[in-house]
Amino acid sequence: MGVVTPPKQDRSRVTRQRLLEAAVACLAEYGWAGSTVSVVAERAGVSRGAAQHHFPTREDLFTAAVEYVAEERSQALRTLPPQDRADRAAVVAALVDLYTGPLFRAALHLWVAASDEEQLRPRVTELEARVGRESHRIAVELLGADESVPGVRETVQGLLDMARGLGLATLLTDDSARRGRVVAQWAAILDATLGRP
Repeated sequence: MGVVTPPKQDRSRVTRQRLLEAAVACLAEYGWAGSTVSVVAERAGVSRGAAQHHFPTREDLFTAAVEYVAEERSQALRTLPPQDRADRAAVVAALVDLYTGPLFRAALHLWVAASDEEQLRPRVTELEARVGRESHRIAVELLGADESVPGVRETVQGLLDMARGLGLATLLTDDSARRGRVVAQWAAILDATLGRP
């Protein structure tokens, strides 16, 4: 009995996913300057040629990687358990978590690189706008916010801006104690502005 190999399409999908996950990890650890296609391919356990087959340029690889992980995180938010959706502090904490950890660190390195590299800037700007719109949409849904009420849209956007700021603070130090207090305060502000969930 011979070894059963997965279909070529499945192998290709697995290779692509490994490359995307490795790219985010490399970007978070080494920054833009230290993250090359070769480094990512080695980390993913594939050849440089296979990496370039899936992603012809470095910019293709890293923008796709950040987008892929952002979509995964958005999906996790959409499937937040009902008991957490009913707890405003849990929703705020879940939204803040979007801006902490390796994905945010990787995205930040990509933003900094895009500020200096002309060919990367439009791609990252467009990606960030798309991810930002999706994050806002999910936040509105999870919070049960009615944006037709004056000030509600700005309150939700303020929450996401604050979450991004907390993510920046976490890059340098463990800010979890202060973050917990800020999350609790924002949940109280949202309860006052939006009404209880």
